[in-house]
Amino acid sequence: MDSGAWFPFLLLVSTIGQICSEPILRLPSEKDVSGDYCDSWRLAVETNNAGAWERVPVSCVEFVAEYMVGERYRRDCKVVGDFSSAFAKGVGLVGDGRDAWVFDIDETLLSNVPYYQDIGFGSEVFNETSFDNWVNSAAAPALASSLSLYNEIQELGFKIFLLTGRSEYQRNATEVNLLVAGYGNWERLFLRGSSDQGKPATTYKSEKRAELESEGYRIHGNSGDQWSDLWGYAVAARSFKLPNPMYYIL
Repeated sequence: MDSGAWFPFLLLVSTIGQICSEPILRLPSEKDVSGDYCDSWRLAVETNNAGAWERVPVSCVEFVAEYMVGERYRRDCKVVGDFSSAFAKGVGLVGDGRDAWVFDIDETLLSNVPYYQDIGFGSEVFNETSFDNWVNSAAAPALASSLSLYNEIQELGFKIFLLTGRSEYQRNATEVNLLVAGYGNWERLFLRGSSDQGKPATTYKSEKRAELESEGYRIHGNSGDQWSDLWGYAVAARSFKLPNPMYYIL
């Protein structure tokens, strides 16, 4: 090869090497994130395609804030409630008092949006101490669509069980908050006891549902905002997930 051909050849090799060394998939950096991306990110979160994540991307905080306090979030929750209601009405209850429906509490029956409003809508890593203080205030409002579904489920004849990741020492504050928000006459409220601490939510909640099944209950429906509320074993005949782009619980 003559000397004049060397330069184009080396340039070609260099270019190919550069292309091959580049990753095939590039995720956007924080500065590249747009509102459209944040909407797609939220979808990935809700469908669990994002997997485990710790906090909302900084560039998506405003998007999540607008969603959580806006009409779209309320509308999305209502759609989930409507599908839940339609399913519940079609269940053939045995009528022996063993037809059950399980509800999670946080971001399912009660809304912690006022709390998350003050800490950046999920942009900060979860702080257990500050959240416990919020729980103790018993000030969380009801999700309107969930309260409506709750009352309907009760009127249809289901036994309602509340299964939360909150701890046993928060029982009094939790019960007061539920009653003030309009919920009542549940069959049993499950909270984490000392033996439940440290367990993944999926394991803990599966164990509690299995307890219900061992007592002869048929779990027809289960409502929660986290996949860990719904997955595992002893699962309901139908599970309904409410939206929550603020945090993820394993």
